[in-house]
Amino acid sequence: MNRFLSQQLGAYGMPKYIFVAGGVLSGVGKGTVTASLGVLLQAKGFRVTAMKIDPYVNVDAGTMNPTEHGEVFVTDDGDETDLDIGSYERFLGQDLGKINYMTTGRVYLSVIERERNLGYKGKCVEVVPHLPEEVLHRIHACVEARRAEIVLIEIGGTVGEYQNVLFLEAARLLKQQRPDDVITLLVSYLPIPGHIGEMKTKPTQHATRQLQAAGIQPDFIVARGSQALDAVRRKKLAVFCNVQADDVIAAPDVASIYHVPVNFEREHVAERVLEKLGLAPRGKDLRQWRAMVRTSERQYAPVRIAIVGKYFSTGDFVLSDVYLSVIEAVKHAAWARKRTPVLEWVNTEEYEQDNKKLKQLGQCDGVVIPGGFGSRGVEGKIRTIQYLREHGIPFLGICYGMQLACVEFARNVLGLPGAHTTEIVPDTADPIIDVMEEQKARLAKDAYGGTMRLGAYDCRVRAGTHAARAYADTSWVSKRYANGDLRISERHRHRYEFNNAYRERCEAAGMVFSGVNPERDLAEIIELPKQTHPYFVAAQFHPEFKSRPLDPQPLFLGLIKAAEKRGA
Repeated sequence: MNRFLSQQLGAYGMPKYIFVAGGVLSGVGKGTVTASLGVLLQAKGFRVTAMKIDPYVNVDAGTMNPTEHGEVFVTDDGDETDLDIGSYERFLGQDLGKINYMTTGRVYLSVIERERNLGYKGKCVEVVPHLPEEVLHRIHACVEARRAEIVLIEIGGTVGEYQNVLFLEAARLLKQQRPDDVITLLVSYLPIPGHIGEMKTKPTQHATRQLQAAGIQPDFIVARGSQALDAVRRKKLAVFCNVQADDVIAAPDVASIYHVPVNFEREHVAERVLEKLGLAPRGKDLRQWRAMVRTSERQYAPVRIAIVGKYFSTGDFVLSDVYLSVIEAVKHAAWARKRTPVLEWVNTEEYEQDNKKLKQLGQCDGVVIPGGFGSRGVEGKIRTIQYLREHGIPFLGICYGMQLACVEFARNVLGLPGAHTTEIVPDTADPIIDVMEEQKARLAKDAYGGTMRLGAYDCRVRAGTHAARAYADTSWVSKRYANGDLRISERHRHRYEFNNAYRERCEAAGMVFSGVNPERDLAEIIELPKQTHPYFVAAQFHPEFKSRPLDPQPLFLGLIKAAEKRGA
């Protein structure tokens, strides 16, 4: 342990560590609590970063089923991560990366590779202490890379699960070595059973004891529930969980996750956290955030946006986390335009079963078709795109949504009824979307994990287009060319791309290639001209990943502007 601990006394002073664990059930809101506390600590004048630990043996989130785990969030450096990394980016206003994310698979892989390379110099490699050491090494590396004074570390899963024991052990060891620099928050759920009508603390008491059994006494308990915590239950948690009553933080359900930092500010959470860490606030500036929250609370004219996908269903329930960044990007843009977003989830398989249901789209002001993979629901998406194109409904396609927009155009405008993507029909006569050359060898070897075109790539945006109007006069532009073109950078996650053999025919028929990768001439943005359609734009990249509540993504803003005119 000493090698890792001595490294942590680096050039940026003595960093502080805040571990966030969860109790009772998953999805309790650890990521939102972590991100919200980060916002407050930033407002107090500290350099803050955040990390997510996923207790899965997967090396990254790219091979996880989105209906089980939620969306895969991609960073600038091409890491496929848990959706909580996206929450951290949106709240903190930072671009994070691979160094902010770890999984059980990554930790084991690093230790095994080091052992194979004689990195342990012949020692017997053991689960403890070598795996917790690797965890602490990664935390330290993140602190150094991000120049952080405070790092928040969210431990995935719930206490009591076998999967996250190693990470709790790392937290325990660090607390043992540096007791004044480490605190732990337990985010736990307090249910109100309908047949009882009383908020119950017992599950959180058990979760606290499981954390204590791992050698960790929580410094704070964040009490999640449908209602605010009352004085009686606060006192009971204090007595039975061995914390001060003032260190039990009420965290009731709110209309928007962006309210959480404001609620925490009212309870002086940041001040209490800093006090336990021996730090004094350096400032206070949450004005922009509070203004954004006030805007989100007001009832403006509604803008109705349908999100058309295929990953919503999980049994009898709807899992909107699959498209979390898309949903948040729509909200950011709507609030910036002083509109109240009204979101509707549409399963494309319904349109395959009943073509008449497409008329429902006429009630929407705008439609987003997000990314995806595979054949299920594809024909429903293509029919949706055709309806939007023919009826002038504002449309934003993302990744697979862009590819299928090209398929639809080829079939119904170019007159190529068999046109398709080779992902679905490998031997199609008209492969308007084809596998990228560098991906063919990887697919032949079944090398799927972490091998797509991932991360940030440049795009040159053509002047006078929908896309150029959207990005113009924003901080998203990295270069402006003499002819009016713009250079931007956006994040990707795909194996297939538009087949340039069809570009001239598409352009002759009215499609505009408004964004192109300057290094490889890859189609990045396609659209229909303003004279033909109010807003028909589709991007091969994922614009949603870089949207922020205080800095909405331009293509989403463009969609909302067009949707406003339709709904007027």
